[in-house]
Amino acid sequence: MAKSISQIQKNKPLSEQVKKAMKKYFATLDDTNPANVYEMVMAEVEPELLKAAMKYSHNNQSKAANVLGINRATLRKKLHRYKIKEKS
Repeated sequence: MAKSISQIQKNKPLSEQVKKAMKKYFATLDDTNPANVYEMVMAEVEPELLKAAMKYSHNNQSKAANVLGINRATLRKKLHRYKIKEKS
């Protein structure tokens, strides 16, 4: 049986990992002023999320888009942006 969103959110392992990674990132900056942190994080995380959804859906873009909660055109645009081949 699939876990519900509320069951997954109770465990929050991903959010804890992000929290730790960002704390470590900011701690290593010293006197450097960070910029475009959101874009940096998304460029690291989003391609892996897209690849995982495509793998889970057996490269079915409609199913992957549904899993991600985005429309198929948006998924195709993101796959193109990150140069992710459909058979990744």
